[in-house]
Amino acid sequence: MEKMNIPILDLRPELQEIGPEIMQAIEKVVYSGQFILGPEGVAFENECAEFLGVKHAIGLNSGTDALIIGLRALGVGPGDEVITSPFSFFASAEAISLVGATPVFADVDPVSMNIDPNLIEAAITSKTKAIMPVHIFGNPAAMTQIEAIAKKHNLKIIEDCAQSFGARYQGICEGCSGTCGWGTNKGKALGTIGNLGAFSFFPTKNLGAYGDAGLIVTNDDHLAELARKLRTHGSIKRYENEMLGYNSRLDSIQAAILRIKLRRIDQYNTARRVVAERYNALLAGVAGLETPGIAPGHIFHQYTVRVKNGRRDEVQSRLLEKGVTTVVYYPIPQHLLPVYRGQFPSFEISEGIAKEVLSLPIWPQISEDQQGYVAQSLRDILS
Repeated sequence: MEKMNIPILDLRPELQEIGPEIMQAIEKVVYSGQFILGPEGVAFENECAEFLGVKHAIGLNSGTDALIIGLRALGVGPGDEVITSPFSFFASAEAISLVGATPVFADVDPVSMNIDPNLIEAAITSKTKAIMPVHIFGNPAAMTQIEAIAKKHNLKIIEDCAQSFGARYQGICEGCSGTCGWGTNKGKALGTIGNLGAFSFFPTKNLGAYGDAGLIVTNDDHLAELARKLRTHGSIKRYENEMLGYNSRLDSIQAAILRIKLRRIDQYNTARRVVAERYNALLAGVAGLETPGIAPGHIFHQYTVRVKNGRRDEVQSRLLEKGVTTVVYYPIPQHLLPVYRGQFPSFEISEGIAKEVLSLPIWPQISEDQQGYVAQSLRDILS
């Protein structure tokens, strides 16, 4: 088998498809002279709101800012606790800490790798203000159950959708076929089920900018007004600052680029599911390897396998020798990061997952030959 060099992500095929449109859009913004909160930003917000089926979309500087501003808008602050997943990028817990609240972790489900709704209630205290489910790798969390818990305990929900733009929820309550009313969320875009949804448009995301960018979505007029104030130094009207806020505005060049990509996001997400299905077929039966389930609504921001028997690091190294780049998302659960070390109990499932996960190359236009090479390389190593 002739050696191939395959990156974890290749944006060149996408650029070949839409490059001329992108360059025209950038040029239009440059000549307009309106670089921040201009018409491109407004148009992108409106188009996102329509696409997601939500009342308000507020463009921001990053997905991390979306979490911070979202928490602030919900009134989360010092003395409060927010329940989230230990298995996520640091921004999830970091945002909670940065608003002065305390992250509280509930372990994940070993199959979905999302927060286990059956463990959330045990983590609730009198200080709990909100739940932050993370739709890890583009796989929808169990929003039906999470929403029910939040309603029962009068808690807010902020969805961390950094990896899941365009995914739609498909779950309903098991055992009642939706007759309890929980099935009303079926088909809703992730980010629109909780009180707020926070998105990242980091360049590697399914909907990626050419720099940092983020978004908050909500159906609540009051929360939307607060988010808009907070993104512009706590003011709506210039020089009339009403609160301490942030400089977190989506710039017009990124908005223009994202508008072009937004028109194709369903196509790209569908292609990613096809890629995942092909990987699963190619890797079926490989000893010591667990492939991800093709869950309803999963849009595969990452295609992440689990390498058993303590061989993950060895497998990653040997794949690189064969020209295949892989990434470990995430090697250290949030509660074990140096900034939090010693502050939290052990979370066995998250800690076990972190020792096994390995994300393989995936992008919408990856070829069958490239996937075949990745899969055969894995088979050869694990045989």
